[in-house]
Amino acid sequence: MKHMPNTLYVTQPECHLTKDGETVLVKKGDEKLLQLPIHTIGQIVCFGFTIYISPPLMAFCAENGVSIAWLSESGKFLGRVEGPVKGNVLLRRAQYRWADDPARARSVAKCIVAAKINNSRMNLQRFLRNQGDDARKDELQVQVDKLARLLHTIESCDTMDKLRGIEGEAASAYFSVFDHLILQQKEAFRFSGRNRRPPLDSINAMLSFVYTLLTLDIRSSLETVGLDPYVGFLHVDRPGRPGLALDLVEEFRAPLADRLVLSLVNLKQVQADGFVTEGSEVKMTAECRKTLISAYQNRKKETIQHPFLDEKMEIGLVLQTQSRLLARHIRGDIDLYPAMIWK
Repeated sequence: MKHMPNTLYVTQPECHLTKDGETVLVKKGDEKLLQLPIHTIGQIVCFGFTIYISPPLMAFCAENGVSIAWLSESGKFLGRVEGPVKGNVLLRRAQYRWADDPARARSVAKCIVAAKINNSRMNLQRFLRNQGDDARKDELQVQVDKLARLLHTIESCDTMDKLRGIEGEAASAYFSVFDHLILQQKEAFRFSGRNRRPPLDSINAMLSFVYTLLTLDIRSSLETVGLDPYVGFLHVDRPGRPGLALDLVEEFRAPLADRLVLSLVNLKQVQADGFVTEGSEVKMTAECRKTLISAYQNRKKETIQHPFLDEKMEIGLVLQTQSRLLARHIRGDIDLYPAMIWK
């Protein structure tokens, strides 16, 4: 079985990262915290503004294809350092032509939106299967049925605006009953709707944080296979926004990110004291952020059966596999992009 390189998350302030031979050395003051061979690392993600990375290490990472990203403590993306662009220029030129072709762009976007709606519906259905008689089940069933109807309208959708409208309506239906999936600590983790920039409650703070981690992983996977993460099909181009990475994130929001957050709350692995409020924004404490990162890393190591390739693989490898499948579709090797449908 193949394994994905690890992501090194640096969350402690005042850390120094330096090159030591063929390894990355992490120290805080005189204390050695970690030392990893460069070949085991896929990317380095630093949280906060007080983490120092030496210039020799930056060059070493660039030479070995290891990107370095900086995020704020709350998970807002700040910047990135990486080496030369990877991949075949012919693939990127084909990608740009596809993005400018309404029919081809819509074909890929339909697959992504269908997978997102299916996976969101699956999350609600899991709750319905696993819970006993409950007054919430009727409301959940209404939204499950609505998502099924929206799913069937995708094939006949003839414009991108209509497709985005279906995607937005499905997201609204899904999140309208998301609070019912929170079974423990209801007072501390009540969810009244999706919000961001800034997140106004603890659930939204965690969702936004995991979505950011997921976007970074998918962006790296796209670059590894030679695709431009900034030129997408579903998301409109905007300066500085990785549209294609955000496209593929849609396939993983419900089964990976949302389910992870719900699991942490329902198993009481995060609690109310893991959050602080600054003005209207709710932020995670450093300890809560570590818990979330650790759970995310462990989740990526779990294995599933890939429905298209019919192979067992780690979830972390699925992210790169989807990027490769999209590249194969753009090259013309496969007729349709097989977006990730979770079972």
